[in-house]
Amino acid sequence: MPQTGQKLDQLRALLRSFGSCLTAYSGGVDSVFLAFVAHQELGDRALAAIADSPSLPRAELAEALELGRRFGFSVKVVQTHEFTDTSYLANPQNRCYFCKHALFEELEPLARREGFAVLAYGENASDIGDHRPGAQAAAEFQVRAPLKEIGLTKAEIRECSATLGLPTADKPQMACLSSRIPYGEEVTLEKLRMIEAGENHLRKLGFFDVRVRHHELRHGALARIEIGPVELPAIVVNGHPAGIAAAFKALGYSQVTLDLQGYRRGSTNESQAIRVFAQRPVPTPGGAPPA
Repeated sequence: MPQTGQKLDQLRALLRSFGSCLTAYSGGVDSVFLAFVAHQELGDRALAAIADSPSLPRAELAEALELGRRFGFSVKVVQTHEFTDTSYLANPQNRCYFCKHALFEELEPLARREGFAVLAYGENASDIGDHRPGAQAAAEFQVRAPLKEIGLTKAEIRECSATLGLPTADKPQMACLSSRIPYGEEVTLEKLRMIEAGENHLRKLGFFDVRVRHHELRHGALARIEIGPVELPAIVVNGHPAGIAAAFKALGYSQVTLDLQGYRRGSTNESQAIRVFAQRPVPTPGGAPPA
C-alpha cells in the first residue's frame, strides 16, 4: 500500500501526464488541494473554475477566490443555471446529478475553447460506495477524478494539505446550501437565503461545524440546528438559546430547534420524524390532544 507521500508523487506525475487541466473548483478541501497541485505541476496550463449560483454561500465564494490569489493559481468564475432546471428544484434524491450536470455543461465547452486537455474534479477514494449522483454526470462528460484514481482518501488529502501549508487542511466538510433541504421538499431561493443567513449567524457566534436544516411545516418552517458534537455544550450557555431563537425567527423561521446528536453527514435524510410532526393535526381548543 503506497504511503501518503508516494501517493502525492503519483498524483503529481498523473497531472503532468495530462499536459493541461481545468479543475472544477469549490474552495473545499479536495478541490483546493487538487487545484494547488495542478498549478504546481502545470503552471499556466492549469486553471480552476468555480461555479457561482445561489446554492454557494457568498462567504465560501469569497474565500475560494482569496485562496487562489494567496497561492497563485488562477480561478475563473462561471455562472451555472441549475435553478432554471425543474428537476433540480424538485429536489429528488439524485439532485446532485442535475447540479453537477449543469456544472460540467459549462466547463466542458470552456475546456475545449481554452485548449485544456483534461477536465477534472475532486472526488476522492473515500467517496467510493457513498451516495454520489454527481459521479454519474462526471462520467457522462468524461471528467477525470485524479484523487480517486491515485487512491487518496479524505484523511490523506488533509494530511497532504497540511504538509503543503494549505489552510483548508482542517476545514469542515462543506456541501451546497440545497443539501440542507430534505429530499422531496422544493429548493427555493428564499429557503437558501434563510439557511445561509442562519449559518452565518452561528459562525459569528464562534461555532465551527454548523448546519441549518430547513424543514417545511404546515404553517411556517422549522430550523433544525446542528453543531459539532464537541461544541454542543457551548450553545446552551451565555444566553445563546434565546438569542439564536430570536435571530432565526427574524429570518422567517416559526420554529427553532437544536439537534442533540450534533452535526453529522447526511442527517437531512433522517427527515421522517420531522414530516410526521409536521403532518400531525392541530388540537382544537378545549379538545383532547391528538394521539
